[in-house]
Amino acid sequence: MKAPLMALLGTLSLIQASPSLADNINGKNLYLQRCAMCHGADIKGTGPLAKKSNPPTPDLTTSAFKKRLNDYPGVIVSSVIGDLIPRTLQENGVKLPSHAWSVKDFRDLNQYMVGAISESR
Repeated sequence: MKAPLMALLGTLSLIQASPSLADNINGKNLYLQRCAMCHGADIKGTGPLAKKSNPPTPDLTTSAFKKRLNDYPGVIVSSVIGDLIPRTLQENGVKLPSHAWSVKDFRDLNQYMVGAISESR
């Protein structure tokens, strides 16, 4: 794993308690613009592209994903800047504009998703 990625993952491990969803505008916007097309606004894998995905778009509200997100907050980072999500989108003909991800973006997205998962129960 590259040093900058390791530093980013280390930074994410310092994530504090999540702000309310209403306070996390950046995380919500990132999710809606870059994730909801597959995962859906309800984060349950119900987006318009969910059925076209291979592997299938996961329901992020499952206990297995919630545990993974809590145990390893860097799962979002590794999926976004790693191979999984870019390759899946490309294979399904989805073109997203590039985004210069910052540590704050990843932190906000993680916090938004943790809050959305908690509220979906």
